[in-house]
Amino acid sequence: MKIIRASIIGFGSVGQGVAQVFLQKKEEIQKKGFDLKVVAVADSRSAAIDEKGLDLEKVLKSKKENGQVGTETLSGLEVIRNVEHEVVIETTPTDIETGGVGLDNMLTAFGKRMDVVTSNKGPLALKYGELAEVAQKNNAKFRFEATVGGAMPAINLIRDTLAGNSIISIEGILNGTCNYILTRMMEEHASYEQMLAESQELGIAETDPTYDVEGIDAACKLVILANYVFGMKATYHDVDVKGITSITPEALSLAQSEGYVIKQIGEVKDGFIQTSPRLVPESHPLAVGGTLNVVSVQTDLAGTVTSTGRGAGSIETASAILSDLISIYRED
Repeated sequence: MKIIRASIIGFGSVGQGVAQVFLQKKEEIQKKGFDLKVVAVADSRSAAIDEKGLDLEKVLKSKKENGQVGTETLSGLEVIRNVEHEVVIETTPTDIETGGVGLDNMLTAFGKRMDVVTSNKGPLALKYGELAEVAQKNNAKFRFEATVGGAMPAINLIRDTLAGNSIISIEGILNGTCNYILTRMMEEHASYEQMLAESQELGIAETDPTYDVEGIDAACKLVILANYVFGMKATYHDVDVKGITSITPEALSLAQSEGYVIKQIGEVKDGFIQTSPRLVPESHPLAVGGTLNVVSVQTDLAGTVTSTGRGAGSIETASAILSDLISIYRED
């Protein structure tokens, strides 16, 4: 059985979701021939370290009861530098202005020839080319399915299932908060403000929803797709972005009377990246409701292939991280 020693750097909702999934799927992981040992967990205040493998239930309990994962004072970066392991699971918060601590964590891991699996969009939206180059130079694996669609396959769909195809374009709904608000506005003939408030009460939208409703989150995901799939050297600033805040119930009703819905659609095509509200026929594969995400990939051989799934949530995101982790070591 292959031993995989991992760290989880960042222990907010996603990091905790990863720990929960590792506990839940322990037997399934072992059946695939892997002995997964999480030897270190770090949050913004503390770290827990055990070279034989941490008890993740205790780490989760400590975080819940004490607000920190352990008693060690090492930062995530210090864990990467000083604790022996093979793969860093990087789940620190997204920072699209500088890349945040996640950028340093990833570059440091690659410099030590460690593999990285991440859900952190910020570093990839700003410095994907540099990260990919440093990973390749150090013969380190780099997986980031969770940065784009949560549990919805996008990166892996293109890399694995559609291998050999030339990708012509990619379009889709890449933000569940926007999709929920627009869906509920149409269902209830309600205003943007009303449905935003509802989504915040349900925990779907953040207290400050700007990142989602202004299209910034979707733009970052499009940049990752553009750079990975098409070899572009784009950043968030290269995306033509328009959010959903100006959509009215009247516009939605008018669209519905003509057989359309309004959806926040992102697209990468012919070197151009954009995300904005668009009219979509009600019967179109992109016309999914609620918090669902959907990506449609146009190819030369397979035609148009569409993937739908939950694009957010700690367990859903952890599902993508687990899939990436297994794919790395299955290939070895």
